[in-house]
Amino acid sequence: MADFKYSAKNAGGSTVEGSISAESKAAAVSELRKKNLIILSLDEERARRMPFRSRKAAPSGGSVGDSTKAVRVRVKKPELVIFTRQLATMVGAGLSLLESLEVLGHQAESKEMARVCGVLVESVRSGSDLSAAMERCPRCFPVLYVSMVKAGEVSGQMDIILNRLADYMESAEELAREIKSAMTYPVISMVLVLGITGFLMIGVVPTFKNVFDSMDIELPLITQAVLDVSNYLRDNAIAVYGGLLGAVVAFMMFRKTPLGVRVLDRVTLQLPIFGPLFQKVCLARFSRTFATLVRSGVPIMSTLEIVAATSGNWVLERAVLQSRESVRAGNLLSDPLAEEKIFPPMVTRMIAIGERTGALELLLEKIAEFYDSQVKAQVKGLTSLIEPLLIGIMGVVVGGVVLAIFMPILDMVTALQTN
Repeated sequence: MADFKYSAKNAGGSTVEGSISAESKAAAVSELRKKNLIILSLDEERARRMPFRSRKAAPSGGSVGDSTKAVRVRVKKPELVIFTRQLATMVGAGLSLLESLEVLGHQAESKEMARVCGVLVESVRSGSDLSAAMERCPRCFPVLYVSMVKAGEVSGQMDIILNRLADYMESAEELAREIKSAMTYPVISMVLVLGITGFLMIGVVPTFKNVFDSMDIELPLITQAVLDVSNYLRDNAIAVYGGLLGAVVAFMMFRKTPLGVRVLDRVTLQLPIFGPLFQKVCLARFSRTFATLVRSGVPIMSTLEIVAATSGNWVLERAVLQSRESVRAGNLLSDPLAEEKIFPPMVTRMIAIGERTGALELLLEKIAEFYDSQVKAQVKGLTSLIEPLLIGIMGVVVGGVVLAIFMPILDMVTALQTN
């Protein structure tokens, strides 16, 4: 038998310390987990470990041991998913939380992740909750992440909730990739169309003006129009391209303002082709986030607040926050949601069934899976539709310019052959 000194969190979230006798460290871990304790540290009393020191540099302007200063470090999402999955595996295997963070800090592939792990280790060693330690890194751990970790601390199911969190992040990242791939092709294609058109109008068309002037013939209407546009673009190139650049910058600045967010989010949902797609994306994110938080034991009021903040659209955020106030007054969630146009009847009815049967998280997951499949199918359909459409636009624009240039020449050749 050996004596082990431990520090752990109980079901109430308080830190408790003590000693336990067991045959081995694994046996001690098993006994503590049976008591629903989240292990922070576990050391054999006659063999203390050396304190962890991150091999990476500490943040400039302060040490990683500063328990109050926020650390402005951003970690890439794929790396955060791996960190979450590995932490869940280690905690589930019986390693203490502190020891798991030490290992992850030493094997981190980036300086940013090592720095974050160093902050977490120092905070947890000083007695802080893991969720409180993560709040010091707001650019790395969003509100949803911290809330789920806090729920894991209270419930004693840290490994299970971390695995759910990793699953959620992977699903969200996959959905984001689907949308990005759908939008990248048309954007690049339009840039190419505008670039080729600009090159023809400014670099090629003006060279034919002197030829047409020397021919002293009446030009077709389309040819004259193309020449006039070409001359205007060449003479006012700085003003035209400067105006386009200014419009883009103004748009980017406007979309960051509260008014811009409200206007653009409303307009986005009303677009003829992409509007239904963006609505389904928002509903899929809403349902999956809601289901993950409810299943993890986060209180309903906090869940609705987090779901609203992570919805990605102001219209849905406003609807959820208004529903939150209705729930606070003692009403069912499905009733106020049914009054919002952004929520289809299928969604609100399934939420109502979930509230009545106590299977809300299960039905929300079904809704998320349904809309995920809908988004993927619609993205695939739009991609197959946009490709020939953009090719047609490019053909019309480029072909129209070429036709306008060669029409007078063909007319002249025809007239010469006739004579």
